[in-house]
Amino acid sequence: MRKRRHRSRAVSGAVLAAALLAVTGCDATGGSSPGPEGTGAKARPSASPTPAWDSTPRSLVAVGDSITRGFDACSVLSDCPEVSWATGSDASVDSLAVRLLGRTGAAERSWNYAVTGARMADLPSQVARAVTRKPELVTVMIGANDACRATADAMTPVADFRADFEDAMDTLRDSLPKAQVFVTSVPDLKRLWSEGRTNPVGKQVWKLGICPSMLADPDVLTTAATERREAVQDRVEAYNDVLRDVCAEDRHCRYDGDAVFDYRFGQAQLSQWDWFHPSVDGQARLAEIAYRIVSRKGE
Repeated sequence: MRKRRHRSRAVSGAVLAAALLAVTGCDATGGSSPGPEGTGAKARPSASPTPAWDSTPRSLVAVGDSITRGFDACSVLSDCPEVSWATGSDASVDSLAVRLLGRTGAAERSWNYAVTGARMADLPSQVARAVTRKPELVTVMIGANDACRATADAMTPVADFRADFEDAMDTLRDSLPKAQVFVTSVPDLKRLWSEGRTNPVGKQVWKLGICPSMLADPDVLTTAATERREAVQDRVEAYNDVLRDVCAEDRHCRYDGDAVFDYRFGQAQLSQWDWFHPSVDGQARLAEIAYRIVSRKGE
């Protein structure tokens, strides 16, 4: 068992501008054409093998951030958990919970404890809530908010990101040593910039403060702007390395092999309000990815 780490965290003031940044400056994917598989040039690892994987869990808890809450998928600046890729009830999404448990089972034995605006530092407390349900499967999608900060310098350090993820896993294992964990990669924020900057409406919404570390001044291609975006991209990839490596240390954890990071979301898969969070169709694509990996038999 890894040594547990606990650290106190400061909480920002709840002024409107900060709240807007917290709930919209996070969690997205981008690209030039939709498709079920990643098509990037960089070779990606396959979803991590797990020797004791049950492809038919009987209960599920989702933890994470605004993507898992369905933020901005149904209406502006609002959560819409009914279209969540993980636990949603909307038939057009066909969520992971519905696919695994059936519609009645999903309504009775799946819970969504994700919080819009959450960062990795918030994951241990979410997991502490999740274990009270004694789920057989826990889904984790978090990390975009750690990269989406006011500046690139303000991004969560990789060491802190790792320590908080390890803390969350230890919290889970203290209560549920055999619960399965499905961990998704952090989405490709640079790909989102490349996709969204072609939409004039999206660029205007981004000026409200959405993920400024990546999306500020979207049409500026100076050396400084390019280096800033590359720094965010490098940090996202480092976060995904952490998620993969920590998950690999746990025989009941399965990482998505960078499937979410590689997925090429088009504009149809992005919210019509902020061109950043997944739309209902985007949520459905995430559900497809998750089910494909979770339902694969143990190796």
